[in-house]
Amino acid sequence: MSGELVPMNVAAAPVRKRRRRWLMLLLAATLVATLGAGLWWQRASAAAPAAPRARGANALPVSAATVAERDLRVRVQAIGSFIAANTALVRPQVGGTLTALHFKEGQQVRAGELLAQIDARSFTAALAQAEGVLARDAAQLENARIDLARYQGLVQQDAAPKQQADTQAALVRQLEGTVQADRAAADSARLQLTWTKVVAPIAGRAGLKQADLGNVVSPTDTTGIVTITQTRPIALVFAVPAQHLPTIQMRLREHQALPVEAWDRGGQRRLAVGEVQTADNAIDASTDTIKIKALFANTDDALFPNQAVTVVLQLDTQAGAVTVPQAALQRGAQGPFVYVVQGDGTVAMRLVERGASDDGAVAVSGSVQVGDRVVTDGTDRLRDGAAVEVIDPAAAAATAASMPARRGHKR
Repeated sequence: MSGELVPMNVAAAPVRKRRRRWLMLLLAATLVATLGAGLWWQRASAAAPAAPRARGANALPVSAATVAERDLRVRVQAIGSFIAANTALVRPQVGGTLTALHFKEGQQVRAGELLAQIDARSFTAALAQAEGVLARDAAQLENARIDLARYQGLVQQDAAPKQQADTQAALVRQLEGTVQADRAAADSARLQLTWTKVVAPIAGRAGLKQADLGNVVSPTDTTGIVTITQTRPIALVFAVPAQHLPTIQMRLREHQALPVEAWDRGGQRRLAVGEVQTADNAIDASTDTIKIKALFANTDDALFPNQAVTVVLQLDTQAGAVTVPQAALQRGAQGPFVYVVQGDGTVAMRLVERGASDDGAVAVSGSVQVGDRVVTDGTDRLRDGAAVEVIDPAAAAATAASMPARRGHKR
């Protein structure tokens, strides 16, 4: 064979060199393109405005209210019950058959108003008999007086003995006593007849009747005919802590009104407004309370004896008090406190001293000032320094309601 054989590795060497050179060029071009794209993106990012961060991403939603200055009523709450100013059990003062009832159950009656009638025939006859006896004895007295005057004239003329005149004078005095007794008997019979008309001893509200027409009633009946309770005005009795007694006594001595509100037992509806009349004469040592009596006009008869109510007694008015909503006031190991929303969106726990409360507002003193914003809803998740986002109460409630559901979907 002619010619020399060339080894394969020698023949492939130029090919490998050319491939390596193209690979190097490709890598260099890719690196240049990447660096150029990065430089362009950096310049574009610097020129474009920064994207805003998600607002409140780590903040807790809360509701807040402003600390305000206002006049606050100093009030005390208690439980009390109404009692009738006066109560009278109407019993007949004479016995007999009940022939008429002149009242309706539950109606208001006036003092002296006719309530019932008892059969008066026997009492009319007794009065006529007493008046007849009185007339007879009065006639005898008149005749004895005439005889005495005649005997006294004869004695002066020495025509009759003095003893006869003295005897006649004694008879006149005896008959005068008899006539006086007869007159008292007639008055008693007349009074008995009057008592057959049963009248109201006091003004008030008639209860349910305890006797019916045709019943025989007597003064010894325990139930009587009807009970009358004086409910215009009606009295309210309740007890307050004895520490308030000096204020109550001072206001009463100065003739200043102490308003009392009566609310239903649930405290949802105000029933009436009255005034304190007096305080009891002794403190209950077992409860350290003093009983107070207030009067209510009750012109609409809406209040009843033995009706239990919630009582609100206004003792005074605190002018210019620093107040927060009741919902903002919390209680911890160190005492009452509030969460104050600060300018950086965090809350600070501030200890306060609690004062009087009125219509959902509480007087406080301490490290809070008028104009501060305090958290009123969402406090259960807060800690001192926590970040918050103040939203309206409706949105806070919706957020709070959705949080358990979100935790339920967490995997």
